Amino acid sequence: MRVLFATSEVAPLIKTGGLADVSAALPAALSGMGVDVRILLPGYPQVLKALPHLQAATNIPIQPGFPAARLLASSLPNGVPLLVIECAELYERGGGAYQDEHGLDWPDNALRFGLLSKIAALLSCADSPLDWKPNIVHCNDWQTGLTPAYLHFSDGAVPCVMTVHNLAFQGVFPPQIVTELGLPAECFQPDGVEFYGNLSFMKAGLYYADHITTVSPSYANEIQTDALGFGLQGLLAYRREALTGILNGIDTTEWNPATDPNLVHSYDATDISGKSANKRELQKHMGLHIDPDLPLFGLVGRFTPQKGVDLVLEIAPQLITLPAQLILLGNGDVEMQRTALELSHHYSGQISAYVGFDEALSHLIEAGADIFLMPSRFEPCGLSQMYSQRYGTPPVVHATGGLIDTVLDCNAASLEQGVASGFVFHSMNTSSLLATAQRAVMAYHDKKIWRTLQHNCMVKDFSWRQSATAYYDIYTQLIRR
Repeated sequence: MRVLFATSEVAPLIKTGGLADVSAALPAALSGMGVDVRILLPGYPQVLKALPHLQAATNIPIQPGFPAARLLASSLPNGVPLLVIECAELYERGGGAYQDEHGLDWPDNALRFGLLSKIAALLSCADSPLDWKPNIVHCNDWQTGLTPAYLHFSDGAVPCVMTVHNLAFQGVFPPQIVTELGLPAECFQPDGVEFYGNLSFMKAGLYYADHITTVSPSYANEIQTDALGFGLQGLLAYRREALTGILNGIDTTEWNPATDPNLVHSYDATDISGKSANKRELQKHMGLHIDPDLPLFGLVGRFTPQKGVDLVLEIAPQLITLPAQLILLGNGDVEMQRTALELSHHYSGQISAYVGFDEALSHLIEAGADIFLMPSRFEPCGLSQMYSQRYGTPPVVHATGGLIDTVLDCNAASLEQGVASGFVFHSMNTSSLLATAQRAVMAYHDKKIWRTLQHNCMVKDFSWRQSATAYYDIYTQLIRR
């Protein structure tokens, strides 16, 4: 089986979120199953710099409306082959993958990701300039959403899978861009790419793809509702027979407390004693009072309303009276960043915040914290709640998306069944979050319950094995059909 995996980011070359992790891990898992998978990625400066031994693969025939481009070949550190689109006019600039140095979207993003979609389609149809041709093209989020539309109007096109990682981001652009991107005018209608008078990359993918997947079973149901469908719930409900929720996995090599180089002491499910040394190091590193018996809450993530960080900041003064400590790592909303730093200053020794991102510190927080906070308003899948469980740090989560699919609430029944792995709250408000945090602290002080809970967390299988098998089965069905 040959699969072209089209994505706008892939770790460790270019990363803004979980898509990058998935784009590295899922192809690697498929490759381990014998699939000939190749990743297609734009040639951002960060990518070209990280891959000094790029080789020319082929020139791309001039595509009307797009600047000249060519394909370069390399591979990821995990060995998965990589096809990089070299197009200096669209990709080689400062800033990030989607935004400039000031955090503003690039004004030509429609063209930049239109080209990514166009080349993914070109390599997956009869006109491909490569000798290698996939049996399946797998697209990811709005940045590759036009690929299924281009394939629909191409000869010899292979089947296409479209994965929704976050429906909140849809790639919506003015209607005149349709012809500039080389799409036929006939596709600009409700039964096509038109979305309230504009072009939607995401809608194009959802309408024209042969199969749609999302990154957790619960999220597949949620996006068919008014609450989380973001205007596309009707289309998704209409296509429900071609919609599958497949839970993401995590990189169990990188996220492994037994071998993690970012920790001061390794540990595993059979001997968790080393976790206490990491807690002490974390308290020391973040300027907290060193106290082995005080429960330590940790939060790692973007400071945005989606992640529920505003609720955590609001309850922080009450949280530490449980008593407990709190560490925050992340960036995003300027006001939230300011509040986090003010809390850190005002409650020195009890609350500590680091604004920015530090990969090593994120690992230490997962290992050194006692309880992980992840109160997202919505969460298509989420990875941090899986990392925390692997590190024996039970999470407090909101009952949504992948969080409810991966965390089983700690109660008498789930403890007796041996499946309890965290604490779940259902009402998205401060009182519910604080009450659940208090419930976690009470469990923490019962050492028998807490050790059971930690063990349940650490023995769970969050590898990509099951997820990759589910994708393989979908690919096989589409090829046969």
